[in-house]
Amino acid sequence: MTYQVINAIVVQSDAELSAGQAHGMATGMLCANEQAQSAEWLTELFRHGAPLADENRTTLVHLFEDTRSLLASDEFEFDLLLPSDDALLSEQVEALTDWCQGFLLGVGFTHTVSDLSKEASEILKDIVEFTKLDTEAEGEEDESDFMEITEYMRSAVLLLRSELSDKGERL
Repeated sequence: MTYQVINAIVVQSDAELSAGQAHGMATGMLCANEQAQSAEWLTELFRHGAPLADENRTTLVHLFEDTRSLLASDEFEFDLLLPSDDALLSEQVEALTDWCQGFLLGVGFTHTVSDLSKEASEILKDIVEFTKLDTEAEGEEDESDFMEITEYMRSAVLLLRSELSDKGERL
């Protein structure tokens, strides 16, 4: 599933968010609660948007369930849904900041920061900082920084998922 396909669906429904925010929110919800359901996510996504066509709903549910599977996999295959490498770097960075905003929202729906470890709290603070990245990025140094941040995010998401799901099992 590509960023462009998901973005077209959310834009078409007037959801007032991007594909990056939508995927970030799904990922955050699933990290905070492995039992989260796609229906909850869709309700939050399209609270103010137009009703979804059945085909679009099916595509989004598929994205949500794929995300669930990738997060649970031991193969480290999870990746952020961002524009392809041939998109402008500024578009990729903007999508990353959107993704981070969505992720924080998703985690916030089901988890409070007060019950997190120091390491998890630091990761969430990093993600908050990533929402403030300069989207006017260009050049090799900015591209290298972008790649570093996306790799950090992949690892951070899996670490947070592990910690948050462990906390859920103890409750």
